Amino acid sequence: MDYLNLSKDNKEEISERYELAIGRIHEIVAEEEVRIPLRDYFSKVAGFLILVDSVARMIGEGLYDKLTFDELKSVNRSLYEDIIGDNYYTSYANPSYACKELGSKYGKLLSFLYTELRGTIIYAYEQQEVLNTIYLELFLQIYGLVKWEDGFTPKDIKRVIGEFMHDYCGILMQHRTLEISSPNYSFARDIIMKSDLKELSYLYHYGEYISDNELRTAEYINSLSNEQIKAMADTFTTGFKRGFEANRLDISKKSNVDIRYQIGFERVVRQAIHNFKDMGLESIIFRAAYMAINKKQHLKIGYHGSSPNKQYDYDHRFDIGLFLVKKFKNRKLEALENSLKQIKNITRNYAGPAVMEVFGEELFSPEDKPEAISLNKTQQKLMTQYYGEARMITKEYYNTPETSFTIISYPISEIGSDFEAIFEATVKVNTLDYDIYQKIQQSIIDVLDMGEYVNIIGKGKNHTDMMVRLQPLRDPVKETNFENCVADVNIPVGEVFTSPALKDTRGILHVPLIYLNDLAYHDLELIFEDGCIANYSCKNYDDADRNKSFIKENLLYNHETLPIGEFAIGTNTTAYMMGKKYDIAPKLPILIAEKTGPHFAIGDTCFSMREELKVYNPDGKEIIARDNELSLLRKSDPKKAYFNCHTDITIPYDEIGEISAVLHDGAAIPIIKDGRFVLEGTQLLNEAFDII
Repeated sequence: MDYLNLSKDNKEEISERYELAIGRIHEIVAEEEVRIPLRDYFSKVAGFLILVDSVARMIGEGLYDKLTFDELKSVNRSLYEDIIGDNYYTSYANPSYACKELGSKYGKLLSFLYTELRGTIIYAYEQQEVLNTIYLELFLQIYGLVKWEDGFTPKDIKRVIGEFMHDYCGILMQHRTLEISSPNYSFARDIIMKSDLKELSYLYHYGEYISDNELRTAEYINSLSNEQIKAMADTFTTGFKRGFEANRLDISKKSNVDIRYQIGFERVVRQAIHNFKDMGLESIIFRAAYMAINKKQHLKIGYHGSSPNKQYDYDHRFDIGLFLVKKFKNRKLEALENSLKQIKNITRNYAGPAVMEVFGEELFSPEDKPEAISLNKTQQKLMTQYYGEARMITKEYYNTPETSFTIISYPISEIGSDFEAIFEATVKVNTLDYDIYQKIQQSIIDVLDMGEYVNIIGKGKNHTDMMVRLQPLRDPVKETNFENCVADVNIPVGEVFTSPALKDTRGILHVPLIYLNDLAYHDLELIFEDGCIANYSCKNYDDADRNKSFIKENLLYNHETLPIGEFAIGTNTTAYMMGKKYDIAPKLPILIAEKTGPHFAIGDTCFSMREELKVYNPDGKEIIARDNELSLLRKSDPKKAYFNCHTDITIPYDEIGEISAVLHDGAAIPIIKDGRFVLEGTQLLNEAFDII
């Protein structure tokens, strides 16, 4: 079935199948033929699907729009009640509870099934009857197996799930590809552009969980003047445009851009849509993935609300492991390419992502549950292979070397009672003077370009001791190693960065406490040899093997090792002191945190898949450090050149003993000593340290 081109007969057939399925599900609630304890599971899940169906019908019949704000809030709560807070302890979506109640053989499988079925909430709001129908039929197929088949085993349930994913991979991938690539898919954009944003009831039309974060954030955004909203949007969209200008790319050849944000910022996003329209760009706004086939672990890529339960997200981050085999990996790649072929006239005009990140949520240290689905070593390799091969496919259809991006961050209300003051401080950080930082950072680059390598030494509890080898400059008059980052694509201003040479880059990178991708790492230590991770550890758990597994899954993304793709010195002391003043340093997003000290990125370089594109600093020098020894393999063995990840690890200023450029004659020129800038021309940065 072609999801993009359903005929009238197809639509009628789907509607008939849906009505038959939901009618049968109504009967299951009261049936007692299935043996205990499975009976309770199927009855409760059937009840949930009936609830989702009732919402879908209200939306389809226009009744949902007539609900009061309190009624909408009640509906939203009822859909997510099962996994909110302590309710999750006794939810079948919790693999620990499911295994306890249903037995370990059935618990993992049926917890997975219920989690997948929870995704039908989204299909109800978007009126996606095809996708809703196939998942209802999956539920009924497994129920029928349990009810009628003598001698069925958990392997039979797993087989049914695997066959479903293989058979419907094309439809699921086609829908996702359309959603993330086409401006014609306008579900969220219609909410933003057509709603009365002063009436917060619009928040409940996405189908996402709406917490106090979204409500309070939207309320605060509504309190801002039109001029303030325009200034925020202008900073965001101008940064995107500057990315094209800095890279000497022609934005007029592009026709669409995707905007990613957290629900609550619609007034800013609406203005950004207008701004991009003035640039000739239509906005694509897609939802973060919920189904196992399209998720990337627990990460939210696309628009989304607050998580109803981060442990729930973490528990199901590797659900694809239930059906991931080589045949499925190949099927998914085939479906991806087939889907892109159908819309290549759209993807070739893609300009890139404009990302509005948020920060301030309660810090999260996950429980590592043995009952949760995990990837075995073979599956880990399959996943890394898939991401590498998928990236090469999308590079072709999206023409990624000719795209750009921009990223900016704002706090959400969960950050605490100082939310409004922190928001104002963040706006200030995001709009610091471009010219001042350009001059200061150029003085740092001038010294670094004289160096053979850089020494980074920690102090106090931080025992970092790194030597970072720099790329040789053939013509220092025309070439530089470091990019002077002054708030174009990467907002706020405040770093100089390079792709180091891997050979002879070595040492220990240590951070006593850091949060990366919403996860805490205690005493994170990475040991480098020739620029690649040779060993790693942390102290999240008492067991060393669990700590290694945690790092490998969530920081190395199941690679055996990763190279240093970036070394940078952050210069945004104003952002650093904002973190200190409001005691929010651990909650700062990578985007801001990376500007508050030196940082090392593990994974691909900042120029990944764009290495051939010449880039220049404001002083006209070409940035030549766009490759390292591994990324150069793209010319001979592309599968070994890229790792499809890039994670920044920042050391805060107060943990820095010294950063020095070491020249070819062995002389060292200090840039930072004891957490303060000491290089001539940088002392202005220290003024922020005295302002509390």
